[in-house]
Amino acid sequence: MPSFTHIFAGIGNAGARIVNSITTDGAVKVTINPAYYLLPRGDEYEERIRKFFSSLPRDTFLWLIFEDKDIDSEIQNVIIESTPQDTVKLAYVLTPQKELVHAEKPGWADTFETVFYDSLWEFLGENVPVVESYELASRRIAEMFSRLYYYLESQMLVNIDYADLFNMIKGGNVGIIRLLERVDFDWHWGLWDRGLIGILVGPEFPLKEAHGILRHFQEILEKKDIIWGIITDDNLKDEVEILSLLVRGW
Repeated sequence: MPSFTHIFAGIGNAGARIVNSITTDGAVKVTINPAYYLLPRGDEYEERIRKFFSSLPRDTFLWLIFEDKDIDSEIQNVIIESTPQDTVKLAYVLTPQKELVHAEKPGWADTFETVFYDSLWEFLGENVPVVESYELASRRIAEMFSRLYYYLESQMLVNIDYADLFNMIKGGNVGIIRLLERVDFDWHWGLWDRGLIGILVGPEFPLKEAHGILRHFQEILEKKDIIWGIITDDNLKDEVEILSLLVRGW
C-alpha cells in the first residue's frame, strides 16, 4: 500500500506541547490556540481553521490531540466538520485520572474512527507537580507518535501494513497507544479486543527477557485478536520498549 499523509493537530497548550515535541520527518504538525478562537475576531481564526482542514490531501490520517475540555471539543468539532469525507479521523485525548474506556461514549466521539486516550496514570504521582507531570507526559506521548509514524512509514511495525491498521481502528472504537519501558501487568490490559503489541529491543538486550514480556502479554490477551512481534532497534542498545495499540468497541 502507498504511504499516507499524517497530520498531527494539537489543540490548546497540552496538545500543542505534544505536537511540537514530535520528532519525525514527513508528518505535518499544526497547533490551534483556543485563545485566538475566543477573541472578538475569533470568526476570522475559525475561518482560517476551516480553510486549512478543508484542503487536506486525499486519504489523510488526521490525529487530533487535545484535552478533555469543552473548548477543545468545540474546536475539534469545527475541524472535523471541515475535513474531506475520506480523511481518516483519529483522536488522542488527555483525560487526567479518568479512564475513558469505563465512561459513556461522548457525543463528539461519533465522528472518529477511534478515540485513543491517556489518563496520564504513568505520570501523575502524589509527589510530582502537575506541571512537571504534563511536561514528562508530553515528551513521552510525542516520542510514541514519532515511533509509530516511523515504523508505519519506514519499517512496518511487527510486519503489519496499513491494511492491518485500518482493520484495527475502523468502526468507532475507544483505544490506547502506549510506549513503555516497563509494563504494569496489573493494569487493565485484558479488556481490549484487538490491536498490536510490538516489543522493540536493542541488540544488547537479552532476547530471553523480551520473549518473557511477550509471553506474559500473550497470557493476558490469549483470546484477543492481537498482532504480536519482536523487532530489533539498534538505537536502543541494551534497552527495551513496548509499543502497544489496543482498541475495543464503546
